[in-house]
Amino acid sequence: MLYYETYTHTPDKPWLVFIHGAGGAIETWRYQVQEFRADFNLLLLDLRDHGRSKNVAPQQEEYDFEMVTRDVLTVIDHLGIEKAHFMSLSLGSVILQRLNILRPELIDKMVMAGGIFKASFKMHFFIHSAKVLNFVLPYRSLYSLFSWIVLPRKNHQFSRRVFKRQFQKLSREEYLRWVGLYRHFFRALREYFYRPVDKLSLVVMGEQDHVFLAAARHFARVHQNVQLRILEECGHICNIEKSALFNALAMDFLKGESPKVNA
Repeated sequence: MLYYETYTHTPDKPWLVFIHGAGGAIETWRYQVQEFRADFNLLLLDLRDHGRSKNVAPQQEEYDFEMVTRDVLTVIDHLGIEKAHFMSLSLGSVILQRLNILRPELIDKMVMAGGIFKASFKMHFFIHSAKVLNFVLPYRSLYSLFSWIVLPRKNHQFSRRVFKRQFQKLSREEYLRWVGLYRHFFRALREYFYRPVDKLSLVVMGEQDHVFLAAARHFARVHQNVQLRILEECGHICNIEKSALFNALAMDFLKGESPKVNA
């Protein structure tokens, strides 16, 4: 079973489950734990191969989103959680949407930070370039290169450093298994994009997220239950870079109030 951490109160407190992105770990949510632990029971987990979840699940040559999502469900069922809010970052939004397909009755509200919703030209270019560069560059150098592409500005420096530090814990074999997940990536995005979103959802994006923002705008226009909020002068990892604003938006949304930052 995946490594997880909980911060609990009484059973009547609502649960909030955190799902990080590729290359991340529980540390991704360090600026959310203190803000949300007073009002929610929290569940944070490391996805397979990430953080402290190494060698805790049977290894497969190829991963898919079904497998990765069922890892999360195993922890949730082990803890007896029947209903929860969910918060995801980056690729975690794809896992969260798969979770909504597999177990819709489990999910109350969804918050997606730096969400990934549609395969743009830039995404196709990055992923296919990564396949080629895997043969000529060390995998850590490749990840460093793409972290600069996704988070290129000076104000992205801290969040870029956090993710590079987390990624360095992945072995080459673990990295390649997650790169292989992208064989299913484009098909999953096509499936999820126009599928009705039946849960109230908040998507928070950075104004400077030049790879993923356009698709998030489109996703919010298509789905009535999706609210989009954009943080100015902020990149892809908006929950770290603008943690105070992000936390305020997410807290208001989860408590049923209207977010105070306009798209």
